[in-house]
Amino acid sequence: MNHSANISHEAVLRARVALLGSEVLPLRQRVAAFRLLAQVSPPAYLPLLAEALWEYDPHEFAHRPEIKLALRAESVAAARRMHAVEPGWAWLLVTSLVHYEEQLALMGRTTEAGAAAEEAARLRSGFGPAAGR
Repeated sequence: MNHSANISHEAVLRARVALLGSEVLPLRQRVAAFRLLAQVSPPAYLPLLAEALWEYDPHEFAHRPEIKLALRAESVAAARRMHAVEPGWAWLLVTSLVHYEEQLALMGRTTEAGAAAEEAARLRSGFGPAAGR
């Protein structure tokens, strides 16, 4: 089934125009555009979405750790999807996992943080001399 079948072509066009405009969009708007466009062009927009989700200013959700955790988890999910399609994006998944792990640790969820750290370490061990960033 085509996931983009239910997406408004007008919404896709608006998102692309907004991203291509001469003004720098606020992060919240970029994330919204990347979320939409990742549904129609995953290889192009999943990496941008993953990065934008961990870039949220830490102070923006300082009093809402559950929102920060959800954003980090969404970043990991986007990075996982990208890595599944193109294993060369392992560095993106590692970086997303590190941000996720940090938020879990801040929230005292040490078991989950440890699992994220272990997964990142396994991925790092697969990096060759010329791989990743």
